[in-house]
Formats: sequence, structure tokens, C-alpha cells
Amino acid sequence: MIGTDYTLELSGVFYSGQVEPGSCLQRVVGNIKTGIILKDVSLTVHSGEVLAVLGSKGSGKKALLDVISRRVQGPIRGQILLNGQPMSVCLFQQRCGYVTHKCDLIEGLTVEQTLYYTPTRLTGYLKKSKVKQVMADLALSQVSNRCVENLTKSEYRRLMIGIQLIKDPIILLLDEPTWDLDPLNTYLVVSILSNAAKKYGAAVILTMEKPRSDVFPFLDRVLYLCLGDTVYAGGTRQMLEYFDAIEFPCPQLENPLMYYLCLSTVDRRSRERFLESNHQIAELVEKFKIEGNMYRKGAMSPVHPPEYKVPLLLGKIGSCSVAWTIYMRLVAATFAFKKNGVKQLSLRLLLLPLYFFILWVFYNQMGLFQQTFISRSGLVLNCLAGVYFLGIVNTVLLFPIFRTRYFQESQEGLYGGTIFLLTYNILSIPFSFISCMAAGAIIFPLVGSMDEPLEYLFFSLVLWACYMFAEQQTMATLMIVKNNLLAAIFNIYIVCICLALSSGILRSIKGLQEWLFTVTFATQTRYAAAFLNRQVFLHGDLSRPLPFDDKHNCTSMNLIETSTANGFTNPYCRYASGQSFLSERYARDPGDNIFNGILDSDLNIGITFAFTLGMIVFNMFLYLIPLPSFVKAKFRE
Repeated sequence: MIGTDYTLELSGVFYSGQVEPGSCLQRVVGNIKTGIILKDVSLTVHSGEVLAVLGSKGSGKKALLDVISRRVQGPIRGQILLNGQPMSVCLFQQRCGYVTHKCDLIEGLTVEQTLYYTPTRLTGYLKKSKVKQVMADLALSQVSNRCVENLTKSEYRRLMIGIQLIKDPIILLLDEPTWDLDPLNTYLVVSILSNAAKKYGAAVILTMEKPRSDVFPFLDRVLYLCLGDTVYAGGTRQMLEYFDAIEFPCPQLENPLMYYLCLSTVDRRSRERFLESNHQIAELVEKFKIEGNMYRKGAMSPVHPPEYKVPLLLGKIGSCSVAWTIYMRLVAATFAFKKNGVKQLSLRLLLLPLYFFILWVFYNQMGLFQQTFISRSGLVLNCLAGVYFLGIVNTVLLFPIFRTRYFQESQEGLYGGTIFLLTYNILSIPFSFISCMAAGAIIFPLVGSMDEPLEYLFFSLVLWACYMFAEQQTMATLMIVKNNLLAAIFNIYIVCICLALSSGILRSIKGLQEWLFTVTFATQTRYAAAFLNRQVFLHGDLSRPLPFDDKHNCTSMNLIETSTANGFTNPYCRYASGQSFLSERYARDPGDNIFNGILDSDLNIGITFAFTLGMIVFNMFLYLIPLPSFVKAKFRE
């Protein structure tokens, strides 16, 4: 409960911005059409009041909320004052709230968990009490244990409002809170907002496109906009007096809110109607400029400023407290043993082992023959492709909802990209480690022996490093690409190129042109594949000469067995051992000592992890870079 009276005043606000959608290239180069969106808008709203901003589509309602919240990029003229102090981004983020038209909440969390895991200054018992109070005020107590994905539209909308009320805002902005709701729920939402405004001492500003007559008693003030111009701004009950005075009375039995909204809307059904309505609206705008000043202040007496200056800025919430709240929210969403929680746990823990089990089914019959060298090489390729591809798939399925929520909450100044990525990585990395260790345990007995635990550990760690790299690379892409499918296709395409170019499996390293060979140094697949190939083909059983198959035996003295049937030569025993196979794939010159160079185990495992750690650090910096407004907007909407 806020005991101090607050007043928000807008005086002569002009705003110019984008008036037509443009392509991505146009937005990057700045070649988009702009115009004046708000023209000389002035209004006053006090704590405990509800102000409805009414107008047709394109009238500037949403732009007005964005101007008040300081989320617009274009030039703003005029004054926006909160208790006489200029409204800044920091002031709005700390003391105000903004419920956007569309807001993505994290699936798997219940209503109570969603409210409780919202970063606020409250902790412990005080926070639990506040959550229960807000749920009761918003008629959500009976669905407190229901997951957010199972809520009705009205319940979901009220939960979005509750997320802001939990932070005790003194100004609450709402963009179309009753959009697509039936009349009963529209009445319920507006009445709840009116009660909350009076109970919490907040000034509520909401936009509506089609106001119903039954919400009229709950609206203390109203602002009519038409193409950015003010047709009327003032008390709702004084509105009738004003339009009577300028000879535009509302007919009996008509909804005054809707009647004057139609009066403030350009009629585009014909050229004559367009000109007539445009001329009429221009007259209304001019009349209000001349005669409307007394109505703009409303019926309430102006709030006298206190003798002392009210400290509006409270300081930011501690980073450790915010990080802990975000982490616990991720944990709660992951371990929610319902549909979404089971999905997350299955994808994080079971998908990779299941894929490796399928590989085991296909490859478990490999014998100790030279003909299996290609199969073993294919197994290495499938292991690498699997961890990369499944890392990408898991990320595009699990990360976007957390990413979108981060973008929305970062607009409120709750936390930055570093805290978000740190908490997400702390959650996801242990899961990926367990999953890769289990996958390694399934497939490693086919290429090595579990009696050598260090070899198994290194094998699994390389797979883990590749999996994490794919996760981080996809997370970097999803920062600027909203479409999950496009992000997945882009990253899979990159992985395919790297596997084909650098792995030495699909194409031998020694056959690459010099410039392509140099490019391979910049890919993780070069080092991961080299490590795995060495571990597989220099295993004890493959270090000695092996028969080609059970019918063709090879010895160290006769490494080529041929038959000349029908004039064709059929080579067998091409590779004396696994070392010979690796030399053919990797040695660019006859004198190359590849086992102390390109196949050096310590170097390869070290650089493989260096790529992964580098990608994690790169993401930390990437999420700190201010994004263009059009990129951030697509995650807000």
C-alpha cells in the first residue's frame, strides 16, 4: 500500500517515429518512412485513478504507452513528469510497470510460482504474503496450482497484471488488457484494475479499442486519440458535460465511450465520408485546444506537492538476489513433474543416450577386421554429428521461452544478459554432462574398453565439449533470430560444412587445398574428430595387422593380396593397422609425424574445450551488446 499521492503529467508531448513496416535491411540502414505519431498530447492522472486511452487502430495508443515508459527510440518533445520529476528510463523501470499486449510466460510453472519467482525487493515470508494477496486481488487463488499453459485467456491476462503488481508500481501501463476477452471477463479485468488502483495507490493507464458501457463506472479519466491528436482528455463524467457544451451530446441509450470513439475515428468507407469525418475531427481537436484545459485536470483537486521531495528512485535489486530468483525459476520449470517438466527432463537427459543406443544397435557387430575401419570412421562421424545436431535441437526446443522472457524482463531493467546466461548455463551444463557421460558409456565399449576409465572419460568429455559448443552457438543465433526453425537450419548447415571440411572423415585432411586446410584450424570439429579418431584407431587391438575379413588374412609380410579374375585387380589389406588408416587420412606429406602434430591428443582435447569456453564467454559479451530496437521489439511483441 502506497501512502503518498503521485501525479503523472504529460505536457505538449510530440513524438516522431516509424509509420510503416520496413524490411530488415531498411531498418539497418535507417531507410524507413517516419512521421509524427503523437501531436501535442497533454494529460494528468493521479494515484488511485484509472485512465483509458481510446482510439481506433493507428491512433497512437501504443505509442503513447511506449513514450511514457521511455521505450521508443525516436525524438520526443514535451514534458513527462512524475511528481514534478522528469520521467527517465531508470525511474520508470524502478517504480512503474508495463503489461504489454502479448507476454510469454514460462511454461511448467504454476500461477503461484510465476508470481513468487518474479524478481522483487521482497524476500521470504513477506514475498509469500504479497503473492497470496495479489492472487486474491486478481481472483487467481483458486488456480494458484495450475500451470500457466492451462490458464484461460482471462486468467493468463490477470496473471500478467499480477507480475507487475507484485512489484508495487506507482504507475501501471497496460496495452489492450481486455483484447479478445468476452464481455464478462472484460468487466472482471477492468473492475479488478479499478480496485487494485485504489487499494495499491497506483495510477493505471490502459488502452482499449472497443470499450463497453458496463466499464464506464470504473474509468476515472479518458483520453481520445485520433492519428496522434487529442480529441478529449479529462474526467470521464466531465466528458459528457464537455461534449454537450460543444454541441455534440451523446444520444440517450447509447454507450458514451463508444459513441465518442466513433466520433473520433476517421470514416474511410467513401471519399466523401473520409473528408467529412476528417474535417469534423480537426474541428474537435481545435475546440479542445481552446476549451479543454479545465477538463484536462479532471474533477479531482490537484495534488499538492509534499513539503519534502519524495525519493522516487529506490536503487536496483541486488544482482545475487536476482540471479538466485532466476535460477530457482529455471529449476522449478525444469523439475515440474507435469507435461512440460517431463518434456524438459527427457530432452536434457534421455535424448542423447537414446540416439547413442540406436548407434549401438547398428554398430555392435563390428569385428576386429580391416573392413570395419570405414565403419569405425562412420561411427566417429555419427557420434560427432549426433552431439552437434542434438545440442542444436535441444536448444531450439528449450531455450526460446527463457530467451523471450529475458528480453521482456530486461526491458523492465530487472537483470541483464550476463545474469540470464549465467543462470541458464548453471542449470543446463550439469544436465548435458550427465547425458554425454551416459551416451559415452553406451558407445565406448564398441571402440575401447571400460577397463580403461580415463580413455572413456576423455571420449565422453570431447563429446560433451561439442554438445555445449552447439548449445552456445545456437543460443547466440537465437539472440537475434526469433524463428526457431530458421535458427536450427542455420546452425545445422554450419555444422554440416565443418564436419565435411574439417573432420577428416568425409574428406581426408591430406586432400584439402592449402587455403581450405588453413580454414580448418578455425573449427572445433577438426580437433574433436582428430582426438576421437586417434583414440579409436590407435586402440590396442587395432595397433597390430588385422585380417580384411574372416576369409582374407593379412600378414606383416604380405600386405596386398590380389586376384586377377576377369582382368580386374581387387585390393585387400589396404591398411596394415589403425595407424596406417590415420596416416592416409591426415598425413599431407610422407615425412609428417601426424601423431605429434595434427593428432596430438593433449593439444586436440585442450583446443576442443577452448572453443567451448570461448563460445560461452563470447555469448556473455554478445548479450551485453545493446541490440537495435527493431530486434528487441520482435521479442516483446
